[in-house]
Amino acid sequence: MPSAFITVLAGPTLLVAERIFLAETRPAGVILFARNCVAPDQIRRLVADCLDAIGSDRALVLIDQEGGRVQRLRPPLGRALPPAAAFGALHASDPAEARRLAFLASRQNAEDLRALGINTNCAPVLDVPVPGAHGIIGNRAYGTAQEQVAALGAEVAAGLMAGGVLPVMKHIPGHGRAGADSHLDLPVVDTPRATLEASDFAPFRALARLPAAMTAHVLFTDIDREHPASTSPVITAEVIRGAIGFAGLLMSDDVSMKALAGPVGARAAAVLAAGSDLVLHCNGDMTEMEAVAAVCPLVDGAAQARLEAALAILQQSEPFETHLAEAAIERALSVTA
Repeated sequence: MPSAFITVLAGPTLLVAERIFLAETRPAGVILFARNCVAPDQIRRLVADCLDAIGSDRALVLIDQEGGRVQRLRPPLGRALPPAAAFGALHASDPAEARRLAFLASRQNAEDLRALGINTNCAPVLDVPVPGAHGIIGNRAYGTAQEQVAALGAEVAAGLMAGGVLPVMKHIPGHGRAGADSHLDLPVVDTPRATLEASDFAPFRALARLPAAMTAHVLFTDIDREHPASTSPVITAEVIRGAIGFAGLLMSDDVSMKALAGPVGARAAAVLAAGSDLVLHCNGDMTEMEAVAAVCPLVDGAAQARLEAALAILQQSEPFETHLAEAAIERALSVTA
């Protein structure tokens, strides 16, 4: 059984110390960033080396390849992908066509990722921005109407799964109302719970059937005044698993982000104590990586069942027509040209 965390690497090759770390700790997965990606063959070698070190070909290999300003693989290494807002703009005039294009673009994205050995994409973003919110979400959102966000997010998730790539919806239960960037500070949302239930949480509730989700480092004061959602047992139990009804694999956002306080090992322990299945750690600092690994147990029980269900997605491979998918991407890109 793997350990309950996902880790990262310092650069484009697996260092000796990293190989030893992966072999000793056997994380549930690794996540790739731009610093890890130089060329297609290099990425495939890096992924293969990681899996060999972990001793399993069933580890998750994650990336943030949303499109727009959040995509780790950019031309010429990876194709340009439209931001979520492009599909939102198309949805205003032709909802059915927008959904079709979102699915096709996502299906092609899955094909491109699998060709590199990447099997998990941290998308779709289901956050619903509101006026005055921080721009960290911005055009990463599929719109400002919860129904539209859910409809387009569903197509993106379906496209990824059709290509055998695990989608990770984020940032549950919602980051759209945050007035700060959680990479740099803790966003505090004072909105009443009833309003959040009816708006911010709604897209996640609509797509609660999806196999995986990433939590938000956001403090919702009307629900838990002490703990951000990612480390809140109340929000995990009452909102994510309760009101939203999400029963899939739950992982934190990066525990090295400045929204969280205290030593990184304590942060990781708090994530697991709150009820998440996996801890995500992304800064590549070996000392921190070891501190996270030290507090993460093996994945077992209900968490193991959720991980197995997520891994089953990787076996899927539905046929598609590449020329239609590429045309869909070009059409959506033209909206933002």
